[in-house]
Amino acid sequence: MVVEEVKYLFQPITIGDVEISNRIMMAPMNTRFGYDGYVTDQLVDYYVERAKGGAGFICVEMGIIDYPIGSTAGKGMIATDDDKYSPGLKKLANAIDKNGSVPMIELSHGGRYCHSGLTGMQPVAPSPIAGYRGRGEMPRELSTEEVEELVERFGDSARRSAEAGFKGVLLMGSTGYLISQFGSPLTNKRTDRFGGKSPAERATFIVEIIKNIRKKLENQFPVIYKISAEEYIDGGTVLEDSQIMAKLAEQAGVSVIHTWAGWHESPKPMLPMSVPRGAFVYLAEAMKKIINVPIMTGGRINDPRFANEIIRDGRADLVHFGRPFLTDPYFPKKAMKGEFDDINMCIACCRCFDAMASPGTIVCSVNAGLGKEGKKLEKAEKLKKILIIGGGPAGMEAARVATLRGHKVTLWEKNDQLGGNLITASLAPHKEETNCLTHYLIYQMKKLKINVQLNKEATVDSILKENADEVIVATGATAITPDIPGINTENVVMAVDVLKGMSSTGDNVVIIGGGMIGCETAELLRSQGKDVSIVEMLPKIARDVGPATKWSVTMRIARWGIKQYTSSKVIRITDDGVEIEREGNSEIIEADTVVIAAGMEAQNKLFNMLREKLPTVHAIGDCSQARRMLEAIHEGYAIGQKL
Repeated sequence: MVVEEVKYLFQPITIGDVEISNRIMMAPMNTRFGYDGYVTDQLVDYYVERAKGGAGFICVEMGIIDYPIGSTAGKGMIATDDDKYSPGLKKLANAIDKNGSVPMIELSHGGRYCHSGLTGMQPVAPSPIAGYRGRGEMPRELSTEEVEELVERFGDSARRSAEAGFKGVLLMGSTGYLISQFGSPLTNKRTDRFGGKSPAERATFIVEIIKNIRKKLENQFPVIYKISAEEYIDGGTVLEDSQIMAKLAEQAGVSVIHTWAGWHESPKPMLPMSVPRGAFVYLAEAMKKIINVPIMTGGRINDPRFANEIIRDGRADLVHFGRPFLTDPYFPKKAMKGEFDDINMCIACCRCFDAMASPGTIVCSVNAGLGKEGKKLEKAEKLKKILIIGGGPAGMEAARVATLRGHKVTLWEKNDQLGGNLITASLAPHKEETNCLTHYLIYQMKKLKINVQLNKEATVDSILKENADEVIVATGATAITPDIPGINTENVVMAVDVLKGMSSTGDNVVIIGGGMIGCETAELLRSQGKDVSIVEMLPKIARDVGPATKWSVTMRIARWGIKQYTSSKVIRITDDGVEIEREGNSEIIEADTVVIAAGMEAQNKLFNMLREKLPTVHAIGDCSQARRMLEAIHEGYAIGQKL
């Protein structure tokens, strides 16, 4: 039984010769859970959990068709170009199928997005044009014969995938990978039959790949073509070009056109909270006007009710969900039953993408269980009475996990509401999605019937009187007040108080501190028409913002016209502004109001007093060290799992 709010999303659909139970595809996302081309048990466990969660079909992450030269993540990827990988692929496909979802796989090659530091080989591309994703390394231009060989490799990889049990393939023709490098005038300067000035000529590579797959497999075997319908780069592919290429792909026998947008080089944000939900659905709508096969959309769609509206209104036929499957593998089944409050929704913080910029595996801020699917939470051998001090993200996550394991949990919060610093975070510009996490955790406290006591001030004596077996201190962090002459001047306020609306400012504002909180406060005040300057002692602002989001933050700061004084030391604060030292010179920045955004520090006084009296006291989250929500959630999960 499907509730009314999502009935269109859960209508079946046939793709090629495969019937899908609903319109939800789990999008392929690189996890680095594979190893050296091979499927691992961790990767199987990860996908099985999403299959159990109700995805109509799952598209497994990049199966590299020419390994390792085509790998964009070194040895963390799986491969499809050799029979030696087939046993693992078969195990994965069968596991997904057995657990209720249709298995498909993405076929990909990174082209100039690869680099020799990862693969040990010079990258290849349609033309010798370097790109930042490949660390600026100049790729070697593929010969015509080599391009023809790659066409065969795509076809053989599709055949091998089908033999392993996958029910369809997705061709990665978007985001700047090899197929889209052939399709873009920015990266394809070839003069052979795989090049040309027109979109139709540049579509030759994808068209021949589709035809090759059709030659090697049944005509109705599902083939999805994922295309960046708009590259959002000057001189790049635009929607009208993509419509031409998509039409040719349809004529070649493609089963679904999957519209996506942008490249990694695009100056238009596509992933963070600042991007409106459903920002790219218009591309699917445009494709539906000229294409007769099903059209898929996605990107910044984290609410299944919104996805249902897209299907209902005929804007697209299918919706891909990527990050929402990282945060909550079971969101489809929860949505079917109308359990929307129980969905741990993606907040688009982009920490998963930040992780992919490092050598490690994927992580999620709001789901510490990601990658641990093979290690289920089990009932504790000895049930304990646990007291948690602090109702922020770390405290609530610890309470949730400990309760699931059977412990009796009491949570004290000194304020009149739960959420801690998540509440303040959600007040910053473009951070509204943070409310989703706050809402989810508060709901879990109610669902699990955890004994939450608000307006409860904890003291050493009151804690000792509880006689708890374990005490978890999650008292969070407070804003740092730096030791600057004039800090107590009447025109000085704290950034967190400005975000909360507890402190107002004049029209001319100087913000001391150019980290995340300083930048967010600067944007808020500039949006109110204030003249804003940021003073930062380091050479660049936004030092504590992850790489996937940082560039868009700094871009907005520049577009707002917010003045930046970097590599600057604050000498003193006066009634008229701030005196700074920069490049050995002293200067005065006039201001009506000075806002302090010098970071946060652990609020650990209570913990330090308790540790002298209790052997079973633990500090987690910002109470241990001021950081971000990922560390708070993960430490809450870890202590709940450990005790």
